[in-house]
Amino acid sequence: MPKIWQKDYDLNAEIEAYTVGEDHVLDMDLVEADCLGSAAHALTLARAKVLKKAEADRLRRELARVVRDWRKGKFRIKRSEEDVHTAVENRLTKKLGVLGKKIHTGRSRNDQVIVDLRLWGKAALLELVSACCEAAGALLKLAARGKDWPLVGRTHMQRAMPSSVGLWAGAFAESLLDDVDLVRGAYDLIDRSPLGSAASYGVPVPLDRAYTARLLGFASAQNNVLYANNSRGKFEAVCLSAAAQVMLDLSKLAQDLILWSMPEFGYFQLPRELCSGSSIMPQKKNPCGLELVRAKTATVYSQLFAVLEIARGLPSGYNRDNQETKGFFMRGLGTATASARVAALSVSKLKVNVKALKAAFHPEVFATDEALDMVLAGVPFRDAYKQVGLNLEKLADRDPVAAIRRKKSVGGTANLNLGFAKRKLAAAGRFAAAAKRRTAAMRGKLLGR
Repeated sequence: MPKIWQKDYDLNAEIEAYTVGEDHVLDMDLVEADCLGSAAHALTLARAKVLKKAEADRLRRELARVVRDWRKGKFRIKRSEEDVHTAVENRLTKKLGVLGKKIHTGRSRNDQVIVDLRLWGKAALLELVSACCEAAGALLKLAARGKDWPLVGRTHMQRAMPSSVGLWAGAFAESLLDDVDLVRGAYDLIDRSPLGSAASYGVPVPLDRAYTARLLGFASAQNNVLYANNSRGKFEAVCLSAAAQVMLDLSKLAQDLILWSMPEFGYFQLPRELCSGSSIMPQKKNPCGLELVRAKTATVYSQLFAVLEIARGLPSGYNRDNQETKGFFMRGLGTATASARVAALSVSKLKVNVKALKAAFHPEVFATDEALDMVLAGVPFRDAYKQVGLNLEKLADRDPVAAIRRKKSVGGTANLNLGFAKRKLAAAGRFAAAAKRRTAAMRGKLLGR
């Protein structure tokens, strides 16, 4: 089948392989999005009197068949077709003849790929929200169980002050829920339809871009048609930036879990089914999932900076450089989601050794508490600080559970205020569920059930 830009010459084979790259592979994940965009565009063309309503409906029915075939593994994108847009249009032309040749009226592959990536990206961000909620939910359950499980708090990796498993787990839960706010912000940013912007400058066809946006479930159309194309790369970077914050927290969480599950600490134990073995050492149970969460954080960072570097030097309007951002965008969001699910699984199955937690406490951990008790008895803090610091060997051991129960200020070990995070978790869950329902309804209206 010919390319949709084909004229009176064939592209050099080496250039073709180089320019197609991996689009024909990546685009297999964009088939449904492309068919949805084409279905909405067909209805918009009918509203503009370019197509008859019956023609638009015929196109939509065939697009629905494409999606069904894709789900069954019967629809493939050939390298010679370059991308999903060509493959779908070729299918429409093969099945519907002249009608298939009309579908591209008023649009460019530029606004097609942007709408595909935004529809895919919206769904991917919702999955990332759900995965973060799974991890945060597991951490909040651990925080509730571990509110009276003492844990040596550390600064500079040295013993610092009494803490608790509840405080530690609650900290990561709240941080991930803040990350969800960033992901939702990215979702709001990309929730705008570019269709009708064409090759950056609009078209002299009376396309109702707001109508197209509503059909596709977008909050609005992206107003300025040049900005619609200029925002490619920019919007992907915003999404990856939110994903990078998720990965930052997951990496720190993974590091703590790896460190504290070492036999020398023994605070935590990961179940065998979450650990890989060694090819030579029979005894080994390696936390490979968590190690890869730590490593893949760097991968997502590199994907973010690759997109930023590609986008930063481009002139206005579409440039083929943008093709390179697609893989980074899609893989980055997928990696963050998979990593959050690994973290959720690890936390939910974590075994806690309370005996080892208590055994890690030494009198020096209570030095600050001792100084503050002196302050409450009337000694100036600097004098108390000096006196305790010069007599650390005289510190008496204390009950770590009693120590963590004394910190009653909001957010402290005796007042974790988990309801705050639970409310944020519930709100995030409602947001994701409602958005997924709207997306399912949109799909049903455009392509049928």
